[in-house]
Amino acid sequence: MPVTPAAAMSVAPPTVGGMGFTSAWSISCHEDSVIADLAQRTAAAVEADRTCPRARRRWAAWQRAPLPDHRTWWTGTPAEDEAIRSFQDLTRPGRHVDDLCTFPFVDEIWDRQPDQELMFVSVHSKAYPVSALFHAIGPERAALLPGWCGNFVLTAAEVRGALPAVERALGFGPEERARAQRQIWLDSEPRESVLDGPLRAWRAAARAGLGLCGLAFHVE
Repeated sequence: MPVTPAAAMSVAPPTVGGMGFTSAWSISCHEDSVIADLAQRTAAAVEADRTCPRARRRWAAWQRAPLPDHRTWWTGTPAEDEAIRSFQDLTRPGRHVDDLCTFPFVDEIWDRQPDQELMFVSVHSKAYPVSALFHAIGPERAALLPGWCGNFVLTAAEVRGALPAVERALGFGPEERARAQRQIWLDSEPRESVLDGPLRAWRAAARAGLGLCGLAFHVE
């Protein structure tokens, strides 16, 4: 079931006192005129995070060596622990996009949708939705997704063009889904799993002739 922005934010309010963090990942649907404006305002930040040399090294390392079952993390060698930290740094919100995503800016994006029921939004305390999804699907499938670590701004034509690749990345048979679900560590997902929501929003945008804006950020 789709989650509206207001409902999602009420599920997991921001943490206080510096004792943790709250993160969000939203995929919103827009007319191409809005996408053109958002691209002017966000594309440079996404590209800066994508081309960061440290991020590229972390991406290449994960592509070469996917991580094991998350239930075994922090029980291996120092090198294995470093690989986990590298993946976490890779898939947390990028600095440039995160700096851009103040709540006035995010609220403006959400308000500019023709139908908020089409969007996907996932909000979690002390966890990153993109990290959980990417670990669950693995680097080969994650590489099929447009943009960079959950961040993208795509026209309606680009959404339609990318849909077959997104279907391959996020479409699961019963056994594949069961394996992926075991690797999702998010607690109390608000109505819609990260395994379901992104593909559902993508299909909905393609059917409606809309573009998509994906943003992963910390909730202030």
